[in-house]
Amino acid sequence: MTTSTLPDPTPDPTLPDPTPDPTPQLWTSTPIIDYEPAPEAVGRRRGPVCAAPSVESLHRAAQRPQRRPPAVASEPPPPKSAVVFAETALRQVIEVIDRRRPIAQLRPLMTPVLVDRVIAHAGEARRGSATMRRVRVRSVDDGGTPGDVCAAEVFASFTRCGRVHAVAARIERYRDRWRMVALQIG
Repeated sequence: MTTSTLPDPTPDPTLPDPTPDPTPQLWTSTPIIDYEPAPEAVGRRRGPVCAAPSVESLHRAAQRPQRRPPAVASEPPPPKSAVVFAETALRQVIEVIDRRRPIAQLRPLMTPVLVDRVIAHAGEARRGSATMRRVRVRSVDDGGTPGDVCAAEVFASFTRCGRVHAVAARIERYRDRWRMVALQIG
C-alpha cells in the first residue's frame, strides 16, 4: 500500500498570494524629517552684527613685503645641433620600428647595443604607423668647460593607433658628432 501526500488546502503565509488583488494598491510615503533651522524674520537677528569695513582699511598699503620666487640656477640651453640630431634620430628610430626605413641607417647614429634593441622592437607585431608629437632636449653635462655641452637628455612622445607613447634617450658628443648612447621606448 502506497501513501501519497496531498497538498494542504490552506495557503502558506510566507509565499505571495497567487491571486491578484482587484483593487489597486495606494502608494504610501514616510515623512521626511526637516533638519533646517526654523526661519527667522528679516529684521530680527540674534547676536552682534559686523560693521562694513572702512574705505581706509580697504585701500591700506600692504604691511608685508612682496615675496619673490627663489632664484633657480639656470642650466645652459642645449646646442641647436643637439636638438636637430635628437629630432632626426628619434624620427628615424620610430620609422625603423614601423619598418618604413632600413636598420642600416641607424648605425652611424647610435651604439651597436642600441641598434640591436631597435631591431628587437622592430620584430614585434605592430598595427598602424607612429607619428612623432613632441621632442624636448635638456643639457646635462658641460664637460668641465662652461658653454660646451657634451651630453643631453632627450624625451619625446609619439602616437600610434590613438595611443600616446613615450621615448627617453641620452645623447653624447662622439668624435665631433652627436651619438645616442641610451634609449628607452615605452
